[in-house]
Amino acid sequence: MGPQQRMKDALQRCIDGHEDELHGLSRDIWSRPELSGVETYAHDRLVRFFSQEEAWTVEAHYKLPTAFRASWGPLLGGGQGEPPVLNVGFLCEYDALPGIGHACGHNLIAEVGAAAALGLKAALESQTEVPQPVKITVLGTPAEEDLGGKIDLIRAGAFADVDLVFMAHPAQQDASFMPCVALDEVSVKYHGKESHASAYPWEGVNALDAAVLAYNNLSALRQQLKPEWRLHGIIKHGGEKPNIIPAYTELQFYLRTPQVKDLCDLKAKTEACFRAAAVATGCQVEIIYPSHGYCNILPNATLANLYENNGRALGIQFQNQSADFSGSTDFGNVSFIVPGIHPFFYICTDAFNHTEEYTAAAGAEEAQLFTLRTAKVLAMTAVDVVCCPALLRQVREDFRLAKLKQET
Repeated sequence: MGPQQRMKDALQRCIDGHEDELHGLSRDIWSRPELSGVETYAHDRLVRFFSQEEAWTVEAHYKLPTAFRASWGPLLGGGQGEPPVLNVGFLCEYDALPGIGHACGHNLIAEVGAAAALGLKAALESQTEVPQPVKITVLGTPAEEDLGGKIDLIRAGAFADVDLVFMAHPAQQDASFMPCVALDEVSVKYHGKESHASAYPWEGVNALDAAVLAYNNLSALRQQLKPEWRLHGIIKHGGEKPNIIPAYTELQFYLRTPQVKDLCDLKAKTEACFRAAAVATGCQVEIIYPSHGYCNILPNATLANLYENNGRALGIQFQNQSADFSGSTDFGNVSFIVPGIHPFFYICTDAFNHTEEYTAAAGAEEAQLFTLRTAKVLAMTAVDVVCCPALLRQVREDFRLAKLKQET
């Protein structure tokens, strides 16, 4: 048995030995769902978890109120003539959805990140002969569902010293990669003039007409869009009372394209629809992009192949990967600055994410086998890269080429 396999065996024993604590961590977060940016309980629970583990340095409220960082290993930089420290990152998400709780299974994402980090630490402690010193960083990244917490952390420098990044997301199947798409949110506000809708309608400027025209303009636009482009939205505010011509209305739309560079074209087309509705009704229009745009995820073939090889060794059966998945995540933005992987994993349900049925599945005992197996595969993939400088070089080359392809 070679040293890499001994490391992989050690990390599996470690994760199995922490099974009860990891299950409790996930269950506690699932039982107390919190919305984006206010995940106070989840933050405190994860900080407590790592503070109780040996040799971890934990920073609460790291750069954001509900973000954290837990670190293990040598200081970065090294001495003169010494090899640089390789900083391996694992990400935890833990925000929930309004009304239906952890319907995207972010409690399981937190569990996977924590378990994989503990596993890699155990693997490194079992084998001192690695090509370069390794540091492990766990980042708690809040507000994925709504605010794009990873993007705020990027801008605050949280990823500046991270060399590789790993996380995994629950879904309906096991896949080393699915093409999450770029996303922008747009808020459109129309300002008209109120008047009595029966007695003096000619005195009003109808903002609801503008909103309806805009909605219909976008519906007509869909016929001319590329098949993989998406736009979908709602009228958030449509007026106050039937006998008052609405002076204010508001719409909210999401715009998605397979690559972030395509969003510019889609935004220009939708903005033309919004402005045309304002011109037709005499309203004033505000077009606002209230939150961070999400990038598509860059693939990394080397990490994906390693993940699949390790997954098969633990009994995972990978299906043909979906070419039309249209979800979005702020991990996409991370993938543009750090080489990484964001696989998906089955949790013993055919329910779809963002449903009440998936909420139940994310908190069920049956999900645990699949969750901890995924954590083992992530940590095993990290072991492969840590132990083989040639693989690390190939991961970085894949990253460089994927970025270059996005720019052309």
